[in-house]
Amino acid sequence: MKSNKKSSKGFKIGFSSAVIPVALLAAIAVYMFVFGDSSNFVGGNNANAALPGNMFGIIYKGGPIVPIIISLLLTVLAFAVERYMAITKAAGKGKVVDFVSDINEFLDGGKIEAAKEACNVQKGSVANVILSGLVKYQEMEKEKTLPKDQKIVSIQKEIEEATSLELPALEQNLVVLSTIASIATLMGLLGTVIGMIKAFSALANAGAPDSVQLAAGISEALINTAFGIGTSALAIIFYNFFTTKIDKLTYSIDEGGFTIVNTFAAKNQ
Repeated sequence: MKSNKKSSKGFKIGFSSAVIPVALLAAIAVYMFVFGDSSNFVGGNNANAALPGNMFGIIYKGGPIVPIIISLLLTVLAFAVERYMAITKAAGKGKVVDFVSDINEFLDGGKIEAAKEACNVQKGSVANVILSGLVKYQEMEKEKTLPKDQKIVSIQKEIEEATSLELPALEQNLVVLSTIASIATLMGLLGTVIGMIKAFSALANAGAPDSVQLAAGISEALINTAFGIGTSALAIIFYNFFTTKIDKLTYSIDEGGFTIVNTFAAKNQ
């Protein structure tokens, strides 16, 4: 069992460390060979202006900040999929609410073995914590030397320790989503500022103001802002979605632990 946990953790760490560089390479490839394809530009040359209405060409003209923002977007999508799978697995096979309700009924009826079997069927983080509490519950029932208060504290400590082992796995990589939510918008603004500087610099060197060239330059520069805000919004949505799911699991763990402790206290007067 210990070796499986280690290998699973190693896989998660390997996945996390590989996502960002792979996303960056993929973004550069998309930027150069898809958006920068010669068919998207006037005269078949990506050094020229983008064809009218060709979004790929317009995005390419956003400059070198574009592939960075694309890599952030791909990273968000990759971690969103990974977190969804991990949290879904942590929830177990059945509905968590129904599972906790069943545990409460089993405990009220003194059916500890049935409750443990339900945990083995449910699996997931909530079931793991409750199962640890139930095992300690049975140990404390057999313990004759300790006073009741110490037995209760022992059960509570076991549940807390089991919870502390499960929560980090649930919250892993969420910090990446929250960081990208802040960085993506700033990168978009940086790309826009760079694009605006280039546009006005080109007009200054040309001498006579050219409203068409200025409008084209501003349009290309704002591509970065659009990409950055869109990526940031997506990261925020996913982050809030996953934290809400984790909060529900945590609440279920607390409810199950509270029931175990109260049941033990009530039945061991």
